[in-house]
Amino acid sequence: MSDLTQTTWTNWSGFQKSNPQQILQPANTQELQSIVRDHTKIRVVGAGHSFTPLVCTDATLLSLDRMMGVTHLDVERCRCDIYAGTRLYDLEQYLQPINQALINQGDIDQQSLAGAVSTGTHGTGVDLHCISAYVEAFELLTASGEILKCSRTENPEIFAAGRVSLGSLGILTKITMQNRSRYKLREHIELCPVEDMMQHIQQWKHQHRHIECFVFSYEKQLMLKTLDETNEEILPRKENFPSDDTLLTLCSELTKSFPSLNPYLQKLLGIFVKPTTYIDWSSKIFPTPRNTKFNEMEYQIPVDQGIECLDEVLHALRKHKVATFFPLEFRFVKGDDIWLSPFYQQDSISISVHQYHKQDPRLIFDVVEPILQKYQGRPHWGKMHGMTTTQLRALYPKWDDFMALRQELDPQAKFLNPYLEKLFLG
Repeated sequence: MSDLTQTTWTNWSGFQKSNPQQILQPANTQELQSIVRDHTKIRVVGAGHSFTPLVCTDATLLSLDRMMGVTHLDVERCRCDIYAGTRLYDLEQYLQPINQALINQGDIDQQSLAGAVSTGTHGTGVDLHCISAYVEAFELLTASGEILKCSRTENPEIFAAGRVSLGSLGILTKITMQNRSRYKLREHIELCPVEDMMQHIQQWKHQHRHIECFVFSYEKQLMLKTLDETNEEILPRKENFPSDDTLLTLCSELTKSFPSLNPYLQKLLGIFVKPTTYIDWSSKIFPTPRNTKFNEMEYQIPVDQGIECLDEVLHALRKHKVATFFPLEFRFVKGDDIWLSPFYQQDSISISVHQYHKQDPRLIFDVVEPILQKYQGRPHWGKMHGMTTTQLRALYPKWDDFMALRQELDPQAKFLNPYLEKLFLG
């Protein structure tokens, strides 16, 4: 086991900071069990890609970065057992030789698998779930140091709750993922009038495996991105010059310094965004570079109200002249059966709001969040929100069942930090 000496931890965007007593990196499950038995308060960190204070603690912080890799391959059922600390971008090296791939991914692949699962991280696709719904089984290290095997047939209640649990039930050590055979995707990006999208998206969403929109507050055109399965020859993604990230950083800096420029900068979209098509294996197409740092809020809106909600958010951003160059991100996600999943028994439209990391995110989030809540939106657990225990209980039918199970598994609240105590216990 290694003990990292730095006393300050920050998340990816730099917005969340804490000073844990120690940061420990166990090398195996036995070391991890010893740590859990010997400490009264513990939080686990993955890649630090959550924007909420999920990880922040002044007690012991645990990193599973040394517990990585695939431990068992089930070729017949197209599954594999993966150590919880494994980063999504590392999975290809294990899955490619046995002709497996993740069924769905988001556009960031830096997260640890356990972090992505525990927060309900997702991509897009009207018939595709969040990554947690493709978990077939997991091992959970409880507060007592016991390891429980959980699946639909073994500890089924813990399985139903533990696939999205914010690290509050215990520590995920191994995760069994349901995969599929490797596949190529054809990515196409083009500009599209916002009005056309709002009129036709309910039809378009069934014509593509994945469809998402990037909508700017002042611009009448949006970026439409579709991904479809294909057997065509590989046509790898090319880096533009200047790169998309360079332009995003430049425009964000200008908007921060000169807010009145924002509408005019967004009008340049038609100059810089040209229709592009790329073809590659899914693990290469899903992720896109994210070098411009930001903070993010995201809510999942009932699917039949998503367009109306988006329209209201855009009007509010213009009315309040909010200075952000980042677009809103608009995606479809299929419902699931996980107790605290934002998609529990609800097909959803995901609306994401970003703000450049050098600007105060609350200036935009305070404008947008009341609208997202008005439409009965459920927050992404890894992204900033201001919901209370009372509000959350009303949105999640299994909320009290989850809290009872959490109390049973961890009666001393070993795995809760101040943020989760406030969120769960009110």
